[in-house]
Parts: sequence; C-alpha cells; structure tokens
Amino acid sequence: MRKRREKAMPPAVEGALEYVYVLVGAAVVAVAFNVFLLPNRIASGGVSGVSTIMHALFGIEPAYVQWALNIPLFIAGVVLLGRQFGVKTFVGTVFLPLVVYMTKGMEPATTNPLLGAIFGGIGVGLGLGIVFRGRASTGGTDLAAQIIHKYTGLSLGMCVILIDGLIVLTAAFVFDIERALYALIALYVTSKTIDLVQVGLGYSKIALIITNEEEKVRRAILHEIDRGVTRLPAYGGYTEHERPVLMCVVAQSEFTKLKQLVRTIDPTAFVVVANAAEVLGEGFQRT
Repeated sequence: MRKRREKAMPPAVEGALEYVYVLVGAAVVAVAFNVFLLPNRIASGGVSGVSTIMHALFGIEPAYVQWALNIPLFIAGVVLLGRQFGVKTFVGTVFLPLVVYMTKGMEPATTNPLLGAIFGGIGVGLGLGIVFRGRASTGGTDLAAQIIHKYTGLSLGMCVILIDGLIVLTAAFVFDIERALYALIALYVTSKTIDLVQVGLGYSKIALIITNEEEKVRRAILHEIDRGVTRLPAYGGYTEHERPVLMCVVAQSEFTKLKQLVRTIDPTAFVVVANAAEVLGEGFQRT
C-alpha cells in the first residue's frame, strides 16, 4: 500500500454516487435488452429471459412481466431473508423495467442472433457490473435463488444455475435449440463482462522476495517505489535456516521498477510473482 493516504469521499457524496451507479447501470441493461436480446429472442436467464419468452408466446409487454415478477420477489426477499437488500436494490428493481418500457421503440441494433447474444451479453454485463459497484442489484431471479438456497440447503451457485438453466431450457422449447445456445453464449459473456467491470483491466502484482539483502530491499521498496512491504517469517525446507520472505503488492506499471530494483541490490534474490485479480485498501481500490 502507499504510505500517502487518499482523501476519503464524504459519505453523502458516496451515497449519491451509488444511486447514480444503480440508475445508470439499470438503464444500460434495459437498452441492451431492447436493442440486442429481445429482437433476437435470446432468453439468457433471469427475469428478462422470462419476459422474452412471455412476449413471444402471448405478446405481453416485457416491462410489465418484469415489474410483475421483480416487485413480488423483492417483497418476498425482504420478508423471508431480511431487510439487507435496501432501498438501492428496490430502485434498481423498479427502474430497470421502467427504462425497458421507455426504450421499447428503439430499433434493433442487429438481427444477427450471434451478434445479439455477444453484444447483448456485453451490455447486460456492463450494466449489472455498474449496479454492483453501487452496492445494489436489480433483484429478479437472484432473489429467488437466495430464497431457494435458504430453504433447500442447495448452494447459491447451484440455485442460480437451476433457475437460469430452466429458463434457457424453456427457450429451447418455445423457440428452438439454436436460440437456447445463443442464450448460453449471452450468459457466459455477461458473467465475464461483470468480472471485467468489477475487477478492471489493471491487474496488480504480488511479489514474494527471498533475499540475503532483506533490509536494503525493504527500504528500497518503501522509499523508492513508495509501496508497503510485509515481512513473513519462513524457513528453508532444505537448510532449515530462517529465510524471511518480503511480500509486496504493486501496480502493473510499477512491477518493472520493482524487478530492476531487487536485481540491482541482490542479483541472487529469489522472486515469485503472481497476478492479483483485485486489491482493496490504502493506495489501491477502496471497498
């Protein structure tokens, strides 16, 4: 971590920003649904997938289906699981179908189902990732999965897979197998895009350093790279001598400097480097 402290954002501003994340993210999901998924009849799980199927079968407006499912599921979640969902999740639950309704007249971006699945998945994943950064969700089948998880003992991941799998399987019967396969592509792209939004592209590096010049390396990291360093007690497996390990987390852009610094001080140092998908704390991302 950096020794220089970053100025914390005022709670009121941070709270307002989280609501902005929820509204913007829900809007992105809704637009992606209307211009990519719905026109190509791609029911990629969740309440939006159910609304796609209902629209194809009965011509019911997707926004109405989403409201009809989202709001009762939110209420059931509050009653059965507690009040931890909060106002932001309720805002996302109500606002997403509203934007779906408001943008229903938008022209399809493509009539190619493969492109619809890929870019629809990217759009939904981008929107959901933004909503999650606002510490909320858009409700829907995720709440249903949590309820099933609580009362059946099945893992949460398995509950989500069962619900989404059932929706995709239904799409295979209502439409055809090919559309169900496109839905699976959209689901996969959505999950990967959410990860990308949550973690970002800038992977940090974890360096584990074993050196005979421990004190010099420690001071160089602290003062020349301006990163914190942790000393871990360790022993050589063969010699059984004490060999402390220095652990340091640096940004991708700082790794080359760290490597050159260690090599200059101790050319015989043993360095193990790994990618850190996410780092929280001072000098890195705030929680």
